Amino acid sequence: MISQKIKVGIIGTGNIGTDLLYKIQRSELLECSLFAGRDAESQGIKRAEKMGVHTSHQSIDAIKNEPTICDIVFDATSAKAHIQNAKILKELGKFTIDLTPSRIGKMCIPVINVSEALDLDNVNMVTCGGQASVPIAKAIMDCNPETEYIEVVASISSKSAGPGTRLNIDEYTQTTKDAIKVFSGVPSAKAIIILNPAEPPILMNNTIYAKMKEPNLEKIKARVLEIEAEIKQYVPGYKIALGPIYENGRLVVMIEVTGRGDYLPSYSGNLDIITCAAVKVAEEYAKKILKNHE
Repeated sequence: MISQKIKVGIIGTGNIGTDLLYKIQRSELLECSLFAGRDAESQGIKRAEKMGVHTSHQSIDAIKNEPTICDIVFDATSAKAHIQNAKILKELGKFTIDLTPSRIGKMCIPVINVSEALDLDNVNMVTCGGQASVPIAKAIMDCNPETEYIEVVASISSKSAGPGTRLNIDEYTQTTKDAIKVFSGVPSAKAIIILNPAEPPILMNNTIYAKMKEPNLEKIKARVLEIEAEIKQYVPGYKIALGPIYENGRLVVMIEVTGRGDYLPSYSGNLDIITCAAVKVAEEYAKKILKNHE
């Protein structure tokens, strides 16, 4: 057991911020010392107060006014808000984990580059679709470098898409596409998101289509299953639901994500995967701090 915990602040008290709070409460390395938004009557604020967590409706100003309140900051606001927040947090010397698709900090997919991220002051968690699909896209390219094109179609329950998700859809598709290209090296990519209104709500599904010729299917399958096992260590509900299969010049892999059900329903795997990934980065950073203090 860890006797000392690293203090973290959460800005944004919506679905993502509140789910982060629940996950941090379970962490042996992290302690939430500030849960801040702009609406003092928000459901997130009320829940945090009942949990005995220090709250504020001054958002980023709560950290400006008391810089020592935390070492790590999760920004779960919006891409637009993070533009200003990032400048302030950089000046304050805070390690910032951005859960918006702002693309200000270096993109981080824990299974790929968490070690590099720990030496930066601002890391971006890409998008939910990016966290789910980019590692598989990279695995495909690593095994078949001649792959010409990768397309990701993310289908999520409409109920799991709150105001923040809907506001950032344009940024979501662009950031996910960019992440696929940056991490995998594929020449061309595309990302699509579908908000499915079905009842009962569907689980998050990401379907990856890769255009290629004569793939080494066994090699790709072995690597994909390795990646699945690694991601499951911090996203328990992550699984390969189909594939890889190949026909007519196209490789297909389908991913399904079931949420842990901490604050959000289990069908909200799209939100769960990004909060799980963010906590993974924070815990690795906390280990680094604690090691340096030994």
